[in-house]
Amino acid sequence: MIVFQLFLYCMLFTAMVRFSVRGGAVNGLYFYPKAVQERAFQIGISDRDTMAKKRKRFMTAFYIVMFTALLLIIAVWNKVSTFKTAYFQALLFLEVMNVYDGIVIDKLWVGHSKFWVLKGTEDIPFVQTWRQVLKKRSFLAVIWIAGAAIVAGAVILLTKIV
Repeated sequence: MIVFQLFLYCMLFTAMVRFSVRGGAVNGLYFYPKAVQERAFQIGISDRDTMAKKRKRFMTAFYIVMFTALLLIIAVWNKVSTFKTAYFQALLFLEVMNVYDGIVIDKLWVGHSKFWVLKGTEDIPFVQTWRQVLKKRSFLAVIWIAGAAIVAGAVILLTKIV
């Protein structure tokens, strides 16, 4: 069952990213490296304020949806009531999401889809190298150790309410 839940969680992640760029990849300009962003500003396909607003809206919704989904999976679907079990399940979900984001989203989807190429920025590399992916994912792996504790604490609070 946990494998199925991990699959659903990653599909939710993908849906959130896809939703954020529903009008075109430029709507996800905040996902791109600074060099691409600067070129986009120079050629007028976006501006800093618009990008910042879109980033803030997306990231707020993203964190709320992903956090809520994780709480519901662990507390309600899996009926976890101990901190230790909630912590390890949260850590598993967060680390799988981390690896999924780096490999499936960054390297496969972004790296092999013409959708993500912004007109006028074709000459600027925007796909992370394997070294960049490993560096970012390693950093996030450490962050999720603390993040899992926050989720586990919220799971315990939720199980007391429900």
